Amino acid sequence: MPSRDFSLYGAVDLGARQAAAKKQQERQAAAANAPAGAPGTAGAGGAAGPAVLDVTDQTFNTDVVERSRTVPVLVDFWAEWCGPCKQLGPILEKLAAEAAGKWVLAKVDIDANPQLGAYMQQMGVRGIPFVAVVVAGQLMPFLNGAAPEAQVRQAIDQLFEALRQEGILPEGEPGEPGEALPEGAVPEADPVYAEAEDALQRGDLDGAAAAFQRILDKNPADDQAQRGLALVELSQRVRGLEAQQALADGAERPGDVTAQLNAADVEMVSGQIEAAFDRLVGAVKRLAGDDRDAARKRLLQLFELLPSDDPRVGKARRALQAALF
Repeated sequence: MPSRDFSLYGAVDLGARQAAAKKQQERQAAAANAPAGAPGTAGAGGAAGPAVLDVTDQTFNTDVVERSRTVPVLVDFWAEWCGPCKQLGPILEKLAAEAAGKWVLAKVDIDANPQLGAYMQQMGVRGIPFVAVVVAGQLMPFLNGAAPEAQVRQAIDQLFEALRQEGILPEGEPGEPGEALPEGAVPEADPVYAEAEDALQRGDLDGAAAAFQRILDKNPADDQAQRGLALVELSQRVRGLEAQQALADGAERPGDVTAQLNAADVEMVSGQIEAAFDRLVGAVKRLAGDDRDAARKRLLQLFELLPSDDPRVGKARRALQAALF
């Protein structure tokens, strides 16, 4: 089970997925026939596979989330009818080719992949083009809207520098933290997580939660199962929320613990991790009694979505201790 603070599951539009898959096959064929180092292919020393690939609702977890554990992935959400997308897309493809495998560009046609389009909306994004970055299984918003090539190039350079400084990127240059999987290979799933994975694919959150809980009953120290359960619980909580309304309620009602909990959950699924942590630390400072304890417990739940050594968790834990004492 990928240790990640988001997941995708549910019905897939097979016709749309086949159309996107055909596009990806065409890209791969072009890359296979291109000379080494040509645009659209990974250079020597980079990640295995093409520098630009089309991903679908079904392939996102493998082609983006799992791939991001060996090389950073920029995800370009676009649509055929979007004029600015046609300006930004070629720029990103050019820069991905120049990167020679140090990072990969994944393109998502939101019309052909409704689950991914819906996930983008859950993050509070209402317009395209929109670009996110996925590093070590963690998704973070990056760019919203088109920009000139020089500006996009500078933004990408600043992004990776900031990720290195914050300790989010693994040690070494982007694309060099570990051995990449051969193109087309799928990571072998640990059998202990098979039931949870199957439940997530069916959209059965209750079943997935029960499976992760059984793993934890046997081994309470299993950090992947802890993160898996925390992920499912977060997905259950945000399923009925409207992102923009939840954030507006949080801003308008600082003394309402439910509003603060909902807003923090929305921020977490949208990649605004520090904002979610800061919100709940602030709630602990302002509130009292059961409401204060509810904010504290929710913050501890959100900590479980990230590795214990994540610097953002350490910072928020120190802030929580200061707020409590």
